[in-house]
Amino acid sequence: MRFKKDIIEIIKFTSVIILISILFSACAKDLEPVQEDNEVLRIAHLVNGFLGDKSFHDSAERGFSNLKRELGDGFYYKTVEMTNDTTRHLPTLYEYAESREWDIIVVGTWQMVDNLIEVANEYPDQKFIIYDDQLNYENGGFKNVYSVKFKQNEGSFLAGYLAAKLSEKEDDPKIDPNNCKIGFLGGMSTPVINDFLVGYIEGAKYANPEAEVIVSYIGDFFDAPKGKSLALVQYLNLGVDIGFNVASLAGIGQIDAAYEADKYAIGVDSDQAELVGEPRASNIPTSMLKNVDKAMERAIKLHMNGELKYGDVEILGLKDEAVGLVKNRNYEKIVPEDIKKSIDEVEEKLISGEIKVGTAFGKTSQEIDELIESAK
Repeated sequence: MRFKKDIIEIIKFTSVIILISILFSACAKDLEPVQEDNEVLRIAHLVNGFLGDKSFHDSAERGFSNLKRELGDGFYYKTVEMTNDTTRHLPTLYEYAESREWDIIVVGTWQMVDNLIEVANEYPDQKFIIYDDQLNYENGGFKNVYSVKFKQNEGSFLAGYLAAKLSEKEDDPKIDPNNCKIGFLGGMSTPVINDFLVGYIEGAKYANPEAEVIVSYIGDFFDAPKGKSLALVQYLNLGVDIGFNVASLAGIGQIDAAYEADKYAIGVDSDQAELVGEPRASNIPTSMLKNVDKAMERAIKLHMNGELKYGDVEILGLKDEAVGLVKNRNYEKIVPEDIKKSIDEVEEKLISGEIKVGTAFGKTSQEIDELIESAK
């Protein structure tokens, strides 16, 4: 009996030891630090708005998605939609900088400039990229921030040229060839949006000095119903045949209006004919591309090669394939051959510098207002 009791006690003791061992092992596993993989480049893309704008933010997202497909396991990115609630933007940027989990934090547009100035100063060892605006590098600061901007005035020069030429097209029920009147629908009156406007007006006047440009601003980049309402006024009341939207998600309203009024709309930032699909796509002869996707792919690859110019800004244009016109099936179908040929010639002149496009940067609001009035 004694022997039997000893065996039982040994079994109990052994069971307890095994159980403790299992528990300790589990706890030790939880406490074990995550092994960092230095081969994986980690990117946080903080969107000051939403994806699904079929324009600017979607273009940036496409760039990171392309990089993931190309680089595979060596690349990881996370996109955060911070919404259009601006009170969330700075805390989110702080949160991701404080985590120290990301090789690069990417943000975009003028809305994030002040936020980035604050956070980049607080975290000088964290790398940042901002697209479509820049920080002030005059005093040699922000060595951890790379800025990339676009010559949207060059791309919109082509859009204005095409719009004015198309407005003379005969035998097209969407066009009154005796009335060269085109539209511009901006999200807000900001330097970047007005840089589009300056190029658009100059391109239109280059094509036809008598062209009229009707300008409207929505007041934000999200209100598509208001964008549609303003565009319908241009089309139905003011005689516009072709409009150009530069308003992100709100600009989709102009595409809806063009379809409803049976007029033309030029898309922006992405190939909006492809993104919106039929039947609305048939009213979009082209889109003016601002290739944020290509700019992001370029920047990340330069970073990986140790060649990205942190502490500086680059401005990419037509010769860098950072802006331009979509030449898709709609373009081939809608745009006459003589206009396509002339657009190719204008592109060559822009790239060579023979045509120099004005800019809104440095202009006062009064000068912009005067330009708008003179274009009517």
